[in-house]
Amino acid sequence: MLFRESAASLANRTLLEGRLTDLLTENFLHRHGHKPHPSEVRSWDRSIPALTHTLVEAGLGEVEMLLEYGLPLTSKRADVILAGVHPTNGEASYVVVELKQWSSAYPEDGDPLRCRIDAYPDPVLNPIEQVRGYCDYLVSFNGALERVPDAVTGVAYLHNATEFAVAGLREVEEDHRGRMFTGEQRGAFMDYLRARLAPKPGADAADALLQGKVRPSRQLMAVAAEEVRDREQFVLLDEQRLAYETVMAAVRKARRANHKQVVVVTGGPGSGKSVIALSLLGDLYRCGVPAVHATGSQSFTKTMRKVAGARKPEVQRLFRYFNSFMEAEPNDLDVLVCDEAHRLRKTSANRYTRAALRTNRPQVAELIDAARVPVFLLDQHQVVRPGEMGTVEQIRQAAADQGVDCQVVRLDSQFRCGGSESYLRWVTDLLELEGTGPTVWEPDGKVHLLTADSPQALEDFLVARRAEGYGARLSAGYCWKWTTKITPDMTGLPSDVVIGSWSKPWNLSGDRAVLGAPPAALWATDPAGFGQVGCVYTAQGFEYDWSGVILGPDLVWRTDRWVVDRTASKDPVFTRATPDEDVDRLIRNTYKVLLTRGMIGTIVYSTDEETRAKLRSLVPPCGQGPARG
Repeated sequence: MLFRESAASLANRTLLEGRLTDLLTENFLHRHGHKPHPSEVRSWDRSIPALTHTLVEAGLGEVEMLLEYGLPLTSKRADVILAGVHPTNGEASYVVVELKQWSSAYPEDGDPLRCRIDAYPDPVLNPIEQVRGYCDYLVSFNGALERVPDAVTGVAYLHNATEFAVAGLREVEEDHRGRMFTGEQRGAFMDYLRARLAPKPGADAADALLQGKVRPSRQLMAVAAEEVRDREQFVLLDEQRLAYETVMAAVRKARRANHKQVVVVTGGPGSGKSVIALSLLGDLYRCGVPAVHATGSQSFTKTMRKVAGARKPEVQRLFRYFNSFMEAEPNDLDVLVCDEAHRLRKTSANRYTRAALRTNRPQVAELIDAARVPVFLLDQHQVVRPGEMGTVEQIRQAAADQGVDCQVVRLDSQFRCGGSESYLRWVTDLLELEGTGPTVWEPDGKVHLLTADSPQALEDFLVARRAEGYGARLSAGYCWKWTTKITPDMTGLPSDVVIGSWSKPWNLSGDRAVLGAPPAALWATDPAGFGQVGCVYTAQGFEYDWSGVILGPDLVWRTDRWVVDRTASKDPVFTRATPDEDVDRLIRNTYKVLLTRGMIGTIVYSTDEETRAKLRSLVPPCGQGPARG
């Protein structure tokens, strides 16, 4: 939240001081580490006064206004939440307000859930649906609202618009969590506010909301079964919902007019790609639309089969691999959801492929052929193996080569790592994947980041977090040889990861549980996975509360820069033919994946003394700073 004040005080600040936007800009810079976009500043300057003065004229000057309220565990922000007392029951009452400066808007291609604004290059989500998503999400994740979900209502206020200019948006059904008022309806809007808020102080209600306990995010694997069978487990927000509706619109068009379209959804770790994938699959599955989920990850696919298909074998068949479509009939599926599409390979052929199928046809072309609506969800910075090639431009080009339309939806929000955009930016800066280089970590209250001076301190910290009821995993760069063959005479797993007197086994490589350890595909989700060190291939695509990461000797800090030592990597996918620049990029991407798995916090250790010193200069050690999430 950027600022909180009563409507009357805020109106005085705006009229008398005229510096509200300066104050919000200053708070934004302090919280996020960068200046807000000019369009956001213009919105504050024009829209917040319009709402504030409406409240004051309605006699609701004592209602509290929470400006730019951050939704729990995500980087998304509601424009304003009004906190006050309900005029009928005297209980706390909250109105989520989405402010729009739009003067006109119309449905995109006849679909009112997606709207077109002349000033924007791409369609956006209908604000009625947008604010409804914010309300649903807030109720799901703020403990203060758990027993009083009806205390929250939502409204979009288009204060510059006429009814005629936005009439098409009203084709979306309105309810108590999704209403819309225009500038022409200012009187009706004041009546609406008076029906939800009494002319009494709202400070106590605001305190209760801000002090409400945040419930941890419902982790993907734990609810996959309910998502595929029953839906309503996830709430899709903004670009997530827009991506979902874009795919569903393409599906309707394909079934109605024999049309084919590629949809690409791109976003960073935790931006909700897999949540969108499961939401799509669940709805399509229940509607009888032929659809399949595919990835290039054995761990992800096998886990989905086990969890989502635990009681229904037909559900297991919905989860395939990218190389499963070499012999697929063109457009045999209505929808093919390609999750983790950054793991696409150049071709599907491998050493086990029959000679008749070794055509060198690009894998992306096979996937596009297989369905009327192929959907690709990807993050280009998560390519970690040679030969992985899923990028937006490659998929665009493949679609163009086949004469197929391609639409791209970009997810800018962050749901993993406590919803901390600052942390994700810190990681990409640290590894010099983007930005200017490593920076000092400034805690943002959303996620914890610590360093450890020894592997034992790292493990002890995670053990303590597990004792408090949190989930935790320990992962490392692929810098130790991996004993993949477990023989019957062994009494314990081989301790391959050895650092001084400390040692631990790698996660299993096979499909069976052995000596109390889960199979590789379940390392990230089975509680017994804590006993082994995970690698990038078992961690990628998953999340857990606390993440411990060991930086191995393949990435070390020397004086003023990172040095990648390919000889320190034991990953067999790196061959002599793999260029140095590819190894450099892939090793950095590997650590980005490992460092972005923790929902509550991450603790880092390096095997190299100079690198530990560099990390200590950027991040507090585990003996200093917060230890709890």
